[in-house]
Amino acid sequence: MLKIKSPKDFWAGMMFAGVGLFFMIWAVVNYQMGSAVRMGPAYFPAVLGGLMAFLGLIVFAGSFAIEGPKVPTMHLRPLVMILVANIAYGYLMKPLGLVAATAVLVFISALGGHEFKWKEVTILYVVLIVFSVLVFVKGLTLPFPLWPDRFS
Repeated sequence: MLKIKSPKDFWAGMMFAGVGLFFMIWAVVNYQMGSAVRMGPAYFPAVLGGLMAFLGLIVFAGSFAIEGPKVPTMHLRPLVMILVANIAYGYLMKPLGLVAATAVLVFISALGGHEFKWKEVTILYVVLIVFSVLVFVKGLTLPFPLWPDRFS
């Protein structure tokens, strides 16, 4: 019988594989898949879900081969802060715009870490917002508001 050598990797692999399979199956069942040339609405989430499930299986398999810490420690602060940051981003995107909502996301998420350095988090935010504007707003021409309506 196989012995779990790394409980953290075991549960992380199970989580990634489960979430990936859920979204892959959900997308394929509820939307049209299309093809690589003419992608349907299910194509992107199905491919990403499949990749996530595959990576989860790799991590899961590694939990039987690579020695890890015996007792995983659970810290709730990072989990809660990242969850709060994502919810805040979702609710603030439309009224505040991409620039401010991304700032809220980055700074609240960073509070979940064991170290918070203003300079590093600010640099990360600037790089992320420049990348987001160039790729999503300019490159893909997605209709994301950059600023609140009253500033436009």
